[in-house]
Amino acid sequence: MARIGTPEGKWILLATVLGSSVVLLGSTVTNVALPHIGEDFSAGLDALQWTVNAYMLTLAGLIMLGGSLGDRFGRRRMFIIGLVWFAAASLLCGLAPDANTLITARALQGAGGALLTPGSLAIIESSFHPDDRARAVGLWSGFGGIGAAVGPFVGGWLVDGPGWRWTFLLNIPLALVCVPIALRHVPESAGSAPVEARDTAAGKPTSPRRRGFDVAGAALGALALALATYALTEARNGSIAVAITGLGSVVAGVAFVVVERRQSDPMMPLAIFASRQFSAINLITLCVYAGLGGFFFLTALELQIVVGYSALEAGAAMLPNTLIMLIFSSHAGELVRRLGPRLPLTVGPLTCGVGMVLMLRVDAGASYVIDILPALLIIGAGMVVMVAPLTVTLLSSVDGRNAGLASGINNAAARASGLVAVAALPLLSGMGPDAYRSSTSFETSFSRAMPLCAAIMGVGSLVAFTTLRKATAVSHRSPRHTHGWLMEPPLAPRLSHRYD
Repeated sequence: MARIGTPEGKWILLATVLGSSVVLLGSTVTNVALPHIGEDFSAGLDALQWTVNAYMLTLAGLIMLGGSLGDRFGRRRMFIIGLVWFAAASLLCGLAPDANTLITARALQGAGGALLTPGSLAIIESSFHPDDRARAVGLWSGFGGIGAAVGPFVGGWLVDGPGWRWTFLLNIPLALVCVPIALRHVPESAGSAPVEARDTAAGKPTSPRRRGFDVAGAALGALALALATYALTEARNGSIAVAITGLGSVVAGVAFVVVERRQSDPMMPLAIFASRQFSAINLITLCVYAGLGGFFFLTALELQIVVGYSALEAGAAMLPNTLIMLIFSSHAGELVRRLGPRLPLTVGPLTCGVGMVLMLRVDAGASYVIDILPALLIIGAGMVVMVAPLTVTLLSSVDGRNAGLASGINNAAARASGLVAVAALPLLSGMGPDAYRSSTSFETSFSRAMPLCAAIMGVGSLVAFTTLRKATAVSHRSPRHTHGWLMEPPLAPRLSHRYD
């Protein structure tokens, strides 16, 4: 087992941090490039939505399957395959001749990220000595947070400099550095040993068995998300195709539930939702990450289209929000132990909602210090209060061997809700296909969208207040310092146990 102070431990950390950074950059740098992408391709707003959502769709829909593949075939192997896949898709993004090719390449990027993301933390958990694991996870999360912080800044610098294509091509040298390090220094690990199944009626162990793959569940889940996203994105056209895909998303969703109920090894065992607290936390997650996803997508556009910032200035403007998360979130998990989950998860979303309402002051003559920065600081403070406690409470709501499964479901829920928000908010706020080409039109729609984001956060706060107990015992399994990510909860490694 590796120790942090040894060369072996340092190489493992470097590989996992670089791998995580590739996926984080794919999530954070694209928003600041959207106006330039639309201008170059003469594309409508729906193409910009799909540029974001194609990536989020495949990443959210396949991330749990990616974790299962790593458990079976080796975490290092899937980590490296994901890296190479992601780099190849990034090259296609950078060379895309039109919007449709870019959207397809972004979907491929997300699939690569689904292979890469679950293995990063699982490699740390399986490679480091138990005495060093907590510190290794903290270092991995901290360095990942730095990557999330500088992502929009670097993306803006690239967009204003060599061009938006380099926001995608940047991933290639990172992957070229990471792959040989992983091949040489990261030990292989897998959870493919036979696991003990239990007779749920008698509560007794039966013969050992290996974990299977819920391909049908993964396919139906991704299909339901894809059809819903298409229906919401294209709804302004009012075509028959929109109605058919909307209905199809409902049918696929129902089929997903039926398959998960009947599968012997389901991707998402429905029995885990028997925990009232687990169900409540995931409902809160859906609300708060929908609000945050819509906010970050629209604000990156607002700062450039309405306020007149360059891509670099827009990326830099968001730095304070991320820095607050980076500095304070590692200690915010203690709030749950001291106060219970209800108070931080009620106050946090409300605080974010207040910041979103303050964004209504942002217009063509907005001052960064007076109008923009206060709103971002308030939103950052709200995120600190809620994100890490959300993860701590989630991990405390399930049995220890299901921590990886629980965090996988929660991570997928967060990404899916952000995906739906990016698809739905322009429709609900009345944005036309050319709204991003007119500062006046976009400002009008933005002023309608921010109260909607705040309202979604308010619903999350209400759910927390009404469903969570005032004080809840927090399991010793929960990490003492939980680092919050900007746009999705962190993943815990999946253990090779069957949920029963």
